[in-house]
Amino acid sequence: MAVSASAVKELREKTGAGMLDCKKALDEANGDIQKASEILREKGLAAAANKAGRVATEGVVESYIHAGGRIGVIVEINCETDFVAKTDSFRDFARDIAMQIAAANPKFVSREEVGAEELDKEREILTAQALNEGKPANIVEKMVEGRLGKYYEEFCLLEQSFIKDPDKTIATLLKEKISTIGENISIRRFVRYELGEGLEKKVDNFVEEVMAQAKL
Repeated sequence: MAVSASAVKELREKTGAGMLDCKKALDEANGDIQKASEILREKGLAAAANKAGRVATEGVVESYIHAGGRIGVIVEINCETDFVAKTDSFRDFARDIAMQIAAANPKFVSREEVGAEELDKEREILTAQALNEGKPANIVEKMVEGRLGKYYEEFCLLEQSFIKDPDKTIATLLKEKISTIGENISIRRFVRYELGEGLEKKVDNFVEEVMAQAKL
């Protein structure tokens, strides 16, 4: 059955979970809000949302160097306590995120970081593409907004598919880790260097290379 926007809104207000997670839970529960709430709790997503506002100032700066030193990543990931920052679970998560950045080459952590100038430029390109495809002017705007979603999925780290499990996003992975560890965790910032970046060179499939190097 189709899930209404009002049901998603109600479940989100009740649990604090993300909109997409609420929709998936309602789909699984056939629209039953109480059952959907239980599904979110079982997955730890509601609990993760409740921790998201807590201050996280400890953490780790993790690095990842691709084979041969062709790609280097430095990422800062924060948690609430130094104790958690030293755990294997947190370190493994930080390493996974560094590998994700190396393989998928995001530009931003989240869509909130995308500047107005960048968005305007992308909208201009997408609008020209839609018009060149012969799409009617009255639906071009809706098409552009839909295609912007794809842009976010490609360039915003939290919206990318996890390279080890493409069925979940990095945002979902983050929520699961928050639930497991019991503290708020945030991916604060990162920088990615690629050898010869900006120069003409052979294009490789870095996802496959990173996965092969890690023997995954």
